[in-house]
Amino acid sequence: MGILIALIIIMAWTIHLIFSLIYLEVNFLDPFFYLNIFIQAYLFTGLFITAHDSMHGTLSKNKKLNKLTGQITAFLFACMSYNKLIRNHMNHHRYPGTENDPDFSYSSQNFFQWWGLFLWRYTTVLQIVLMGIIFNILIIWFNEINILMFWVLPAVLSTFQLFFFGTYLPHKRPHSKNMLPHNARTQKKNHLWAMLSCYFFGYHFEHHENPGIPWWKLYRAK
Repeated sequence: MGILIALIIIMAWTIHLIFSLIYLEVNFLDPFFYLNIFIQAYLFTGLFITAHDSMHGTLSKNKKLNKLTGQITAFLFACMSYNKLIRNHMNHHRYPGTENDPDFSYSSQNFFQWWGLFLWRYTTVLQIVLMGIIFNILIIWFNEINILMFWVLPAVLSTFQLFFFGTYLPHKRPHSKNMLPHNARTQKKNHLWAMLSCYFFGYHFEHHENPGIPWWKLYRAK
């Protein structure tokens, strides 16, 4: 089931991206233009959530297939290093909301400062180089403005979505007793909103309590 869902997300992301690059017109007065930006951003988020589940080994019992799928989706998301992702994410689960948590801003809870730190800790020089190479290949076939609006911008919006619903809201201080031992809070029960906001990762305490549950079953834990 995990691999099937991963394939659906990858295909949806690929088809919608190609459709947007070829057929969509950049028209800032057209609501359909903005809708497609947000759809692509949501599918970008799906890629990262798939890579995340791979890190927890929930995509497939076949370890090689599980890892390969995670590597592919991490690369499609933003040419990210799967090894760096898994190293940081495991430390996030070991030390949530503390100085040793690579996803946590211990010195400041300022939203934009924390978001910037979050991006900095996961960005590599190789990643930037690869993204630049891909961009310059894409402009051979597609309009630059379409690439910026439907590939670059949705990826940035996706990092915002992942950070806001999957890190900032769940882990920001103050930490209370009912957030222990994970220093994590959870969204109120609303499965539709939980899915639309961030693939059920607003149910964040439940994820930390049961990291072996794949994203599409987190609502059951709630």
